[in-house]
Amino acid sequence: MLAQKASEKGDIVLVTPDVIIADLMELGRSVEEIPQILCELLENTRPDDYVGTHPPQRSYETVISGCELFAFKTTSKKIGCTVYYKFTIKDDKLWLVSLHRDRPEKKGK
Repeated sequence: MLAQKASEKGDIVLVTPDVIIADLMELGRSVEEIPQILCELLENTRPDDYVGTHPPQRSYETVISGCELFAFKTTSKKIGCTVYYKFTIKDDKLWLVSLHRDRPEKKGK
């Protein structure tokens, strides 16, 4: 899987660094841990953990405009909670869009 290869090599780009870093801090984690966290998540994610749309949503962020976005929700032993993460692959790099504690939708929203 291209995402797994990119995370193992550390070929990861944060699409919105400020948001991702704030979410990591909320989890008690640092940006340096992202490759290890992603490796664990990608190794343990199953196809039925996919929570994105069919077909996948396309990004409107300038740097990854038009790229398909893959969103998953799975449990992380490393972090100790259910995590939501979304990414795309572009130029053999994993472009991380979101990585945070799962935030279940509230009814009526």
